[in-house]
Amino acid sequence: MSQLFSALTICSAHMRNRLWVAPMCQYSAQNGMPGEWHHVHLAQFASGGAGLVISEATAVSPVGRISPEDTGIWNDEQRDAWKPIVAAIHSRGAVAGIQLAHAGRKGSTWSPFSGHHGTVPPADGGWEPVAPSAIAYEGYAVPRELTAFEIDQVVADFGAAARRTVEAGFVVLEVHAAHGYLLHQFLSPLANTRTDEYGGPLSGRAHLLLRVVDAVRREAPEAALFVRFSGTDWAEGGWTIEETVQVAQWAAEHGADFFDISSGGLVAHQQISAGPGYQVPLARRLHEAGLPVSAIGLIDSGAQAEQVLVDGDADAVMAAREWLRDPHFALRAAGELGVSAPWPPQYERAARRH
Repeated sequence: MSQLFSALTICSAHMRNRLWVAPMCQYSAQNGMPGEWHHVHLAQFASGGAGLVISEATAVSPVGRISPEDTGIWNDEQRDAWKPIVAAIHSRGAVAGIQLAHAGRKGSTWSPFSGHHGTVPPADGGWEPVAPSAIAYEGYAVPRELTAFEIDQVVADFGAAARRTVEAGFVVLEVHAAHGYLLHQFLSPLANTRTDEYGGPLSGRAHLLLRVVDAVRREAPEAALFVRFSGTDWAEGGWTIEETVQVAQWAAEHGADFFDISSGGLVAHQQISAGPGYQVPLARRLHEAGLPVSAIGLIDSGAQAEQVLVDGDADAVMAAREWLRDPHFALRAAGELGVSAPWPPQYERAARRH
């Protein structure tokens, strides 16, 4: 029996396998609205056998976008635009998830294929980025420090987005606290020098995240609630895996069901030694602490993904770039492992080569 192709149930989410699609920004929306590109992009992974398909970082407010081309779910029109995409994923046998995000100081930036770099000026559709402290990400504009009132609004925005997400039909909601975006900025002492209740010791730096988890849980009591962490900043004096384990334990007490462990993204001077499965040991640390977790990081074959689970490093595996290379990654991985996986009836003629 393959562990990778065993089912997993988390709250109301019933995943047919444990090979999942991680969020991947597409920078292809207008005014936060997902469109035809997003529909085809996400539905194809469900046709390709994924157990869970999580949409890109989706902003909870206009200033929460990474770029002006990011998707959002801060209004009902965006909610309604997501509905057919969710239905397409579910009709193909996968579970639809969404990543709720706020970019903070990494907001209002040019998309990677715009031909520009850095912060988008207001004249070109940009806005003033915000952050826990007025400390810029290298090469970006200096952000404005959020007031306590504005932090309350961020919490409310996550709650309202969670409500719309459930109304759109999503079954998995992931709170984005990784890759140097707003919630990660509050967690890391490299970006957060506040002296109020949202700064200082770990409990203070984690306060906003835990409030967000509470708000999302209230609005989505039956959904599977994930939190994505960067397990480390890969930078001296930054966020560590030990802190990740502690805050994940607190988040679980506040209602989080599952944790998605990536790394880095907070500072440009990070020092990452990347290689096959390089982030798996970070997931293992949470798994050893008794927390349910997925692993990610240069995982590109069925055998490699299976071994992560066999070794007890994680409960599921996420991949990103490999799904872009092969939208039928799960069907291919099943063949590599010699296990049976359901093909779409329209594709069954290709299930066997002879």
